[in-house]
Amino acid sequence: MRSTPLRLSLAAVTVVTLAGCGTSVSDPDDRSAGGPTVTVTNCGRELHFDTPPEAVVGLSPSQTELLLRLGLADRMVGQAQTSTAPLPDDLRQSAADVPVLSEDAPPDRETLLDAEPDFVFAPTAYEFTAEQGFADLAQLDEAGVAAYIATGGCAERRMTGTVDDLFTDLRNLGDIFGEPERAAELVDAGEAALTDVADRIEGLDAPTVAQVYVEGETLSAIGAGIEYDVIARAGGDNVFGPEDPAFADFFAAQLNPEALAEADPEVLVFSVHDADHEAATVEYLRATFPDLAAVRDDRLVGVSASDMFPGTLGNIDAVTRIAEALYPQAF
Repeated sequence: MRSTPLRLSLAAVTVVTLAGCGTSVSDPDDRSAGGPTVTVTNCGRELHFDTPPEAVVGLSPSQTELLLRLGLADRMVGQAQTSTAPLPDDLRQSAADVPVLSEDAPPDRETLLDAEPDFVFAPTAYEFTAEQGFADLAQLDEAGVAAYIATGGCAERRMTGTVDDLFTDLRNLGDIFGEPERAAELVDAGEAALTDVADRIEGLDAPTVAQVYVEGETLSAIGAGIEYDVIARAGGDNVFGPEDPAFADFFAAQLNPEALAEADPEVLVFSVHDADHEAATVEYLRATFPDLAAVRDDRLVGVSASDMFPGTLGNIDAVTRIAEALYPQAF
């Protein structure tokens, strides 16, 4: 997937001194000398930091990107799920020396603990599922490892998460690592990008949009969570939403093709893992729904699946990408 204005602007960010925000009450030197403890609340848990973590793992490329953008490359002892999405071009050199703990899935318990981290950052609670062989939160706590889950990926937040949750994570991470200025730069850039989209599409008629995911011959729809909010921020009128019974318990649901045909959205947004997946999805949609308005008018919008994960700058990239497709006259 192409680079978007937010990522391009971040590549040229110059750190400036800004007022601190969030829960941080001291700089890292003060804390290492016995200054006040930083406390953040994450997924209903309180995490306490007497000093900034020094051995950090990003459990997906999206989280690795945030850590690198905060200038933490020299503190990283691992990155995970590296084959699920590429890092932006401007960060690949920074990540070159960070050990790869896993490629297609989260690292198993032994691999993660062998890296001896004191902080791990994950997009969702899934990365801490003991039944899958991963280190769970209790095991990490016992090992003295602080585990932070992206706010939008918390179990209690997964159905109602918004793009703004990213800014909560950035401010928290800035406080934890003593980098509030860098965090504020990222927040400011993200908020400016969202404001730009909102200003451009204000007053324009919203097209109806369905967000789908295709795997083989299986069709699913998205109707809640951050993914739903991304469409709303981009100015789309979601045809599926949290009020629909199918999405009462989970943000995605398998969809009968007849239900999508009946909704007849003007635009179809779909997430993809790579170019082959995108081509296969487009082929399926065109073959299955030749009379759908979105297919007939060739309004098929593919976005990177990683950009729809919780706790990623890609959420803002996805808003911009989708808005450009919905309102080409405004960009």
